[in-house]
Amino acid sequence: MMTYIMQPPRSFRKAEPPFNRIAYAAAHVVADPLADREPWLDAAIDWDSTIAFRRHLWSLGLGVAEAMDTAQRGMGMSWPNSLELIRRSLEAAKDFPGALIGCGAGTDHLEAGPGTTVDDVIRAYEEQCEAVEKLGGQIILMASRALVKAARSPDDYITVYEHILNQVHEPVIIHWLGEMFDPALDGYWGYKDHMVAMDVAIDVIAANPDKVDGVKISLLDKGKEITMRRRLPQGVKMFTGDDFNYAELIAGDEQGYSDALLGIFDAIAPAASAALDAFTHGNVALFHDILAPTVPLSRHIFKAPTRFYKTGVVFMAYLNGLQNHFTMIGGQESARSTLHLAELFRLADAAGLLLDPELAASRMRAAMAVRGVDA
Repeated sequence: MMTYIMQPPRSFRKAEPPFNRIAYAAAHVVADPLADREPWLDAAIDWDSTIAFRRHLWSLGLGVAEAMDTAQRGMGMSWPNSLELIRRSLEAAKDFPGALIGCGAGTDHLEAGPGTTVDDVIRAYEEQCEAVEKLGGQIILMASRALVKAARSPDDYITVYEHILNQVHEPVIIHWLGEMFDPALDGYWGYKDHMVAMDVAIDVIAANPDKVDGVKISLLDKGKEITMRRRLPQGVKMFTGDDFNYAELIAGDEQGYSDALLGIFDAIAPAASAALDAFTHGNVALFHDILAPTVPLSRHIFKAPTRFYKTGVVFMAYLNGLQNHFTMIGGQESARSTLHLAELFRLADAAGLLLDPELAASRMRAAMAVRGVDA
């Protein structure tokens, strides 16, 4: 046991968007801890608090990537609940002129088994894409666990994606989510080797550039992202999903840069907003000064097993008073250890991200007490 002395929080300048980089925060959902439901079986969502968090993001000039893996798609969040979340978020976005919102469409309502076919996957994608477009949302085309099971070759991926891209009315963002985020996606695009798989993805995009707004790559490897970024057809954006190296990827190099679609921007939203504002106004040094201390926190939150990063994201929202409890759908608040949460607290404090230290300390003591740690 040791005494920890907190430092004063960092003061982040209020941003004046638009920024010179597109920036989406993949937003989490707030569970309803008082609902009389079994958390492992039936997601209970506090809709008001969930939408209030999106309003918080928009007020900082950030976009919202809705109903993505950060919102626990595939980890307790069903497609019917996801569609309701998309509907409510699109409605709330109307209060913020120019607000960015992208909406996850996938195949997670399809119970894939040995008999699942590529045609089944296509129909599942069609159902979700049609539902999102009917609500007026831009599609973020999520990777499909069912496609991994159904595909027999890379050609099956090409068939599915070309079919869907030919049907959508507006350009989509394709999301390549790596197996570190979801083990069921191992071998996506038909190959376990990411560089070979990239060839398939590039072929799909190059054949349909007018239907692809951008691609979000989440492989936690900046070299692979930069390689793919440089191979994209002109006009197709790269959205970084690299929660380890986002600052340098957003800043870019002489050959280009990445826009952002990041789960960590949920947890560090005030810092991300201030950094992007500084960058937009030409203060590159301040951009890096703000984001550099957030990277150790992000790497900790997204450490292996990476799929449990949602626990850290929600814990940050709890510490900062953006929700009044640390309960998650699916009981995922238990997915990280006590020591993990303690280190998260220390790193968040070191980055100046605990905006009300007294509140954060009080909530940290409460969380630790439940886990048997006396303050």
